[in-house]
Amino acid sequence: MNPTSIICICGAGTMGSGIAQTAASSGFYTILYELNDTVLEKAQSSIEKNLQSLVQKRKITGNAKEETLNNLKFTNSPHDCLADVIIEAIVEKPEAKIALFNQLAEINHSETVFASNTSSLSITQIAKAVKNPERVIGMHFFNPATIMKLVEVVNTDYTNEHTTGIIIELAKQMNKTAVLCNDSPGFIVNRVARPYYIESLRLAEQNIAGLSTIDSILESTGFKMGPFKLMDLIGNDINYAVSCSVYDQLGKPERLTPSPIQKEKVEAGKLGKKSGEGYYSYTS
Repeated sequence: MNPTSIICICGAGTMGSGIAQTAASSGFYTILYELNDTVLEKAQSSIEKNLQSLVQKRKITGNAKEETLNNLKFTNSPHDCLADVIIEAIVEKPEAKIALFNQLAEINHSETVFASNTSSLSITQIAKAVKNPERVIGMHFFNPATIMKLVEVVNTDYTNEHTTGIIIELAKQMNKTAVLCNDSPGFIVNRVARPYYIESLRLAEQNIAGLSTIDSILESTGFKMGPFKLMDLIGNDINYAVSCSVYDQLGKPERLTPSPIQKEKVEAGKLGKKSGEGYYSYTS
């Protein structure tokens, strides 16, 4: 098995920049690709601030910070995306992911592994539309990617053992816990988590309890973060899209009907922390 030395992350949003920081701090030369210059600059600034915070907290040394930054290349050019493993963290639309992978397949060698960080889209659908589908796989990180240990490694019927082995080993080298599963709606975590969000939203819809009360009660039972705080962290647009995707793929069961409250938030642009307002306000 060829060792991975260069990783390219496509998409410099919260998740993409988190994966890039994780990869670079794990010793990999990491390319962070993003077409939007503003988003790319924000990601670079965020990574630098995160690393400086870790230095101040004495969790890493100043040298470790500099080594991580030296491992990072920020680019808006797809021609720079030459790597052993390419991980996409772009918009949750299969056609966009397929187009990106096929564009980058043209300039990379035939054994480059293409991993999707999608939360719930079918990896099989993506793989079968990409050249050499045996090297396409799911590598689903959780937010914040710099902290959360779990990574879902998602196989399709096309994925070969070589590809699976590379991604499992890569996750280990990033100090992550890799859990292998087969492609299915929502994979493991998002399938299990839907009731956590949807039932909490129903409680709010029916005026049974307020948002902060629901969050506090669930946190007091052992959850690290209440559902509304967590949806604001993930992004209501992403969380709602996952709920819709799982709902549709499972045949629209009533118990998983997406919430109109969350739909209204998305349509109003109240996406959570990244927009400054969601279920809570984050403006200073």
